[in-house]
Amino acid sequence: MVREASLRAEQIAIPTEHLLHGGMYARTVRLVPASFAVEDQIVFTSVCIKIPTVLILHGPGAILTDDGWMPVAGYNVIAGSAGRESVFVTHGQPVEATMLFPTAAKTVEEAEREFTDETELLFSRRSTNDLVRVTGE
Repeated sequence: MVREASLRAEQIAIPTEHLLHGGMYARTVRLVPASFAVEDQIVFTSVCIKIPTVLILHGPGAILTDDGWMPVAGYNVIAGSAGRESVFVTHGQPVEATMLFPTAAKTVEEAEREFTDETELLFSRRSTNDLVRVTGE
C-alpha cells in the first residue's frame, strides 16, 4: 500500500550504480535531498525482493520493518529476507544504499530478474545515467 501511494507522488531520478564482480551483484543508489533541512525527506520504496540479500545503508533515516520503524544512522549492514518490500525515509541528509547478493548473472538485466519479478518498476530500467561495471571475474 505504501509503494502504491509513493508511485502517485512526484518521482525523482535516482541513478543506479551496478557492479558484477566475482560472482556478486551490487547495486547502489545515492539519495540526496534537495536541501539539508530535516523536513526535506525522500521516501524510497522497493519492488518485492524475492531472494535474501545484504543491504548496506550509510546515512540517517528510518526503515520500515515488521516491527515498525527502525531508525538508522551512520553505517549499517542489514540482512534482507526473501519476499520483502522495503520503505526507507531519509532525514535531510544524503544516504547511500547498496544491495548485494551472490549470482551467476552475466548482465545487469539477468541479475535484476534474479532478485525481482517486477523489473519494469526499477528506476534502472528507465534511467540513462546508470553506471555499469562488469569485470568478467
